[in-house]
Parts: sequence; structure tokens; C-alpha cells
Amino acid sequence: MVAAFVLRGLYRARPGVCCPLADLLWAPRRGHRLTPADDELYQRTRISLLQRESSQAMYIDSYSSRGFVVNGNRVHGPCALLPHSVVQWNVGSHQDITEESFSLFWMLEPRIEIVVVGTGDRTERLQSQVQRAMRQRGIAVEVQDTPNACATFNFLCHEGRVTGAALIPPLGGTVFTSPAQTAEGTTRN
Repeated sequence: MVAAFVLRGLYRARPGVCCPLADLLWAPRRGHRLTPADDELYQRTRISLLQRESSQAMYIDSYSSRGFVVNGNRVHGPCALLPHSVVQWNVGSHQDITEESFSLFWMLEPRIEIVVVGTGDRTERLQSQVQRAMRQRGIAVEVQDTPNACATFNFLCHEGRVTGAALIPPLGGTVFTSPAQTAEGTTRN
């Protein structure tokens, strides 16, 4: 800092050079680098945990043409995932989905915000009266192919949303295994 004042004095002493006052008062600003004094401030930072993640959240670990693995449990065939349980879902294809087959989603408390529907290998349209019935009960419906529906369901559960899923296994030879399940398999071998 003293060097800056000395250099300013020498600069002012040069004859014939005139600078505006703002240039004379300018001092170099510190960039992104921190000094040890700044680091002391960061050492005093504390974090308070407001809410722990629920260990009971539902996650789809993998899927195949035979069914799903949900939280480590195998489920064969179509299934309905509720916030804290998995049930067999008695449908064969997207054409079998009726207002009655969705009734379990609006009977629950706390009320489900969104139901993610996986219709197999391709995204298929649901009957309009089924979607209208869900909308009248205040439940959003997201229809996707099963691989994308599994990913959407996991994402919504991770966000803490009250989510349900109605999933039909894809008929093709697709198999999805989550990274966590792959890591478990490699550590076992």
C-alpha cells in the first residue's frame, strides 16, 4: 500500500502529465483470491440439518420385461407404486386402464399429487374419461413409456413429492439397472 502512494507521488511530480482525480484515487481491487483473514470467516460457518431424508422413500432400482425391482424387492408384472407400498396392478396393457383401476390413487391419505403412468415400450394415450376423472380429483397424470416413467418417478420421489406410479413392464428385451445396483453387484463378485 505504501508503494502505491510513493508511485502516485512520483507520477504527480512528472511535469506535463495531468490525470483526472478519479485516476489518482484509483486503487487496485482485490480479485477472487482470499487472504488468510478471509479464511477465518469461513471457518465459522455452521450448517443446521433441517430435515433428514426419509429412508422409506420408494425408488425403482431396475426394470425388465418381467417386472421391476423396487427398493430391493422384486415385483413381477404390472405394479402400482404408492408412497409407502407396492401392489400388483391388474392390467395387461394401456387399453385395460380404466377409472376403476386408478381408484386406489385417489383413496389414499395424504393425497397423491401426481401419478406417473408407464405404458410399456411406447407412450400410449389413455382414455379421455380416465384422465378427466383424475383431473376432477385433483391428481395430475403423466403418461410416458415405462423407462422414462421409472426415471420420472424416482426424480419426483427424490424431490419429496407425494407421487404414485402405475407401471406396465416393457415387452422388449430392455433391462435397466441403477448405478447403485451395479456397484453392489461389482462389490459382491
